[in-house]
Amino acid sequence: MATALPTDPAAPDPSDAPPRSTDTEALGRELDRIRAEVLARRGAEDARYIHTVVAVHRRLEVGGRLALAISLLPPAWLAGTAALTTAKILENLELGHNIMHGQWDWMRDPAIHSTTWEWDNPTPAYAWKHTHNHIHHTWTNVVGRDRDLGFTVLRMSEEQPWRPVHLLQPFYTALGAPFFEWLAALYDLEADAVLQRRKPLRAFLRDAVNTVCKGARQAAKDYLLFPLLAGPSAVPCLLGNLTANTARSLWAHTVIFCGHFPDGVRSFTEEETEHETRGQWYLRQALGSANIEGGTALHVLTGNLSHQIEHHLFPDLPSNRYAEIAPRVRDVLTAHGIPYTTGPLLQQYASTWARICRMALPNLHRAAPGRPRGEDPA
Repeated sequence: MATALPTDPAAPDPSDAPPRSTDTEALGRELDRIRAEVLARRGAEDARYIHTVVAVHRRLEVGGRLALAISLLPPAWLAGTAALTTAKILENLELGHNIMHGQWDWMRDPAIHSTTWEWDNPTPAYAWKHTHNHIHHTWTNVVGRDRDLGFTVLRMSEEQPWRPVHLLQPFYTALGAPFFEWLAALYDLEADAVLQRRKPLRAFLRDAVNTVCKGARQAAKDYLLFPLLAGPSAVPCLLGNLTANTARSLWAHTVIFCGHFPDGVRSFTEEETEHETRGQWYLRQALGSANIEGGTALHVLTGNLSHQIEHHLFPDLPSNRYAEIAPRVRDVLTAHGIPYTTGPLLQQYASTWARICRMALPNLHRAAPGRPRGEDPA
């Protein structure tokens, strides 16, 4: 059974050679040491960081809303839409995602605690924490267990069975990207789990009602309340809100896909995770993730998920620490012969789309499955 970090709140490219034999328990001890050092050093610097992000987010949202209230003037529309878009991206990725991982619970501040945060998103926080924190981060890239491996509609591994509908996946992936936040809300309902008798119908209906109510509130806020408050600027205000939400969905879709599906990222079978140790779990996280290279602004706007490898290894560490520990993590993995998949945004994006298109076709041959335990194939 897969081993989750005790503090967690909850397809290989055939051209890639598997990692050489490595001592996974030594790997685990080295990564545990990095994690323990960061936990011991959390303090005022981290608190200043998250409070600064919260303050910037609030100012951007208020400024954007005020500018859109007078958005009959084109400069006001452009400024308001840009500010609101940035605010929504920060709230979704650097705040919502990371707060709900429990990264800031140690501060005991109810305003940024994983048990109290409700994000600006159609998906209720509790539903997302179940599908993301518990299922995805425990079973990362395990075919048949990690629902994020293709989000139940995409084929992203040669280990997944091919069906004729997958021929269309490049088209429905592109069409769905602008509506990613709404599709994610439907995904988090786990309708497939009901059909497979893994989720009671009563729980599904409860979650469906909660999601519809949450989504209705989100839509009413952005597409009814604030446009009405804008009076003569109602139509451009509505269009500004729609643009901000669409841009956020496109950006989140890009960041998430580039962190999970470029070439070099591997998938695994359930059999390979049986009796998985902590070191083997770490190895699977490293092989099942990819980073995006860039500057500070990119890292913050991705919620530091540009350091997806570090995030999957240490989902409960403060996100502002990922850039600091990334060189050490890379050195540890390299010393053990483990690939560290990384590249610029455009490279990772192109690689991801190449995989989407490649996996839309039936297997031409059977690729060797990923080896989460680091066994030497020879």
